[in-house]
Amino acid sequence: MALIEAKNVCLGYDGKDVVTGLDFEVQKGDYLCVVGENGSGKSTLIKALLGLKKCSSGHLHFLDGLKQDQIGYLPQQTVSQKDFPASVFEVVLTGTLGKKKLFGFYTKDDKRAALDNMAILGITELKNECYRTLSGGQQQRVLLARALCATRELLLLDEPSTGLDPVATEEMYELLYHLNRNHGITIIMVSHDIRASLRYSTHMLHLRGSQLFFGKTKDYLSSEAGRIFAGGESNA
Repeated sequence: MALIEAKNVCLGYDGKDVVTGLDFEVQKGDYLCVVGENGSGKSTLIKALLGLKKCSSGHLHFLDGLKQDQIGYLPQQTVSQKDFPASVFEVVLTGTLGKKKLFGFYTKDDKRAALDNMAILGITELKNECYRTLSGGQQQRVLLARALCATRELLLLDEPSTGLDPVATEEMYELLYHLNRNHGITIIMVSHDIRASLRYSTHMLHLRGSQLFFGKTKDYLSSEAGRIFAGGESNA
């Protein structure tokens, strides 16, 4: 069942399109990786999916009851965010705020959701630790738990491995794969890591101002875009 459907979508700024002709579909349970060089339109697409940018033409449909404020979003982390002075539990709890009509009060269900998602990501023992004292990999797990508090349907991730060491990077990709395959979470991940994209995704969307490829990952390497961008990589 489709969650998102893009039909000839064009996106841009000040009357000038930066990405054109987007035609893709995200089904429940998909793991879609969005790849492309800097300036190819990946960040603009993220803003459109989050409802922060309107299409200049075409249509971006959210189906099966999915709303844009129900997307769990994991952005690239800034330096100031890494130094956030709050406990792990407090940070994870903020992921429930998008669902609330009244801010400032957390319900028992909110707290249970936070604890459940921390358990899924293996960070329960960090509950009372200060977020800024954690390693980069631990901080990403906390932010991922926060994103899960906002959704049970769809995670949108922007370069989730940025700044992580190789071990933490691999652990992050394995966690995402586990969430996708074992918890049914649909994933859209923007990434420069073509190796991980080929290894874990079910579908690829390659942008370069326009749509160079959309389809199953197994078909990407045989496409012109895949041969040029991915080179000798394989998803074996």
